[in-house]
Amino acid sequence: MVPERLQPLLDEARPLADRFVAAGHRLYLVGGSVRDAILGRSLDGLDLDFTTDARPDDIEAVVGGWADSVWTQGKRFGTIGLARGGRRYEITTHRSEAYDPDSRKPAVEFADAVEADLARRDFSVNAMALSLPGAELVDPFGGVTDLAAARLRTPLGPEESFGDDPLRMLRAARFIAGYGLKPDEALVEAVVSLRSRLEIVSAERVRDELDKLLVVDNPAEGLWFIVRTGLAEEFLPELPALALEQDPIHRHKDVLAHTIAVVEKTGRDKVLRLAALLHDIGKPKTRSFGPGGVTFHHHEVVGARMAEERMRALRYPADEIAEVRRLVELHLRFHGYSEEWTDSAVRRYARDAGPLLDRLNELTRCDCTTRNQARARALARRMDKLVERVAVLREQEELSALRPDLDGNQVMERLGLRPGRDVGQALEFLLELRIEEGALGPEEAGRRLDEWWADHRRSP
Repeated sequence: MVPERLQPLLDEARPLADRFVAAGHRLYLVGGSVRDAILGRSLDGLDLDFTTDARPDDIEAVVGGWADSVWTQGKRFGTIGLARGGRRYEITTHRSEAYDPDSRKPAVEFADAVEADLARRDFSVNAMALSLPGAELVDPFGGVTDLAAARLRTPLGPEESFGDDPLRMLRAARFIAGYGLKPDEALVEAVVSLRSRLEIVSAERVRDELDKLLVVDNPAEGLWFIVRTGLAEEFLPELPALALEQDPIHRHKDVLAHTIAVVEKTGRDKVLRLAALLHDIGKPKTRSFGPGGVTFHHHEVVGARMAEERMRALRYPADEIAEVRRLVELHLRFHGYSEEWTDSAVRRYARDAGPLLDRLNELTRCDCTTRNQARARALARRMDKLVERVAVLREQEELSALRPDLDGNQVMERLGLRPGRDVGQALEFLLELRIEEGALGPEEAGRRLDEWWADHRRSP
């Protein structure tokens, strides 16, 4: 009996399966769609992965004329991609690949049996297949049982599995967090002993897997896994370095526990969660002890630089690096806020955050992990008040695009200048005036500019 939730998926795949059967080949639905269907998770928008005994040339011939489009970039690894009716498919010849110990790429060997292919997959919960069109479950490694027991194992011995592809050690963290699975003891021991093998994996693949971990609903257990096994030391050593007490006298929570709690509280926004993960990484370098206790002066400045360096090492795009750096740099700005802040101070806060303002506010809220409810409520009220004040000023002024009252051409015309340093300084003066006093209008701004220019010219 086919579970009802699987039927739409099988109906969709049947025309494709019929074409393979007619050509004398077997076709299997495999991977995440099988796992998630068994768990009753939504398959909306999910790309479908298949495996077959057909070789790549044969796959291409079978789907030709049926698919809306076909791509063959992965053909040498046995994979043909295609799209039909808005759904993307990948069909791969059964593989029994093994990795060279010093290589980042698999040495592909094709196989005739689906069981050989499943044996080389990362975890037993992903090593299941549905034969098509009959929908018979192929589960040689007990994936269904492991799902029921919330257990994470590898199909083969974990040393062999992680030796084939060391990135699977990091991927384990995502499945621990995203599916609530408990890692098998042998799996944990293998990660501890083989963690240095991660060095042969490209920075881009590590980055992409970290991103996937960070955006699951509750990433905390996965983050604890990479710290406790020592895996984080291989690609994000700043994280385990946070395992230091913020206040060793009163034994307040360590910075690592606080950091993971902040990540967990933020929404599933990759940039925001990266900023949460890295917002305190400057604390170990800035910790000092004095009469008033432990301090971390300027850790946000140091941390912003460290965040940029680490993200560059992981090959993050330049725009994401800039956004995370800015959030880390500004994450303490709110803590100086009081109702005594002038409108100019609120403008400056909003302008400095720019398009990151909402993310900065969320990071600030989530950075409060105290168990003192009175303190937490007081911080929330202050943040609410600041958000209200920004909203009021936004209605009055275009805070998101704060500009001087005069542009560069107007400055040059009024002062008789050509492009150069003096124009830049004049615009800086006008912008500071705009922040401090709000919109003055071109006439008043021009009068003030004249006064500034007269003083500027008299300065030595």
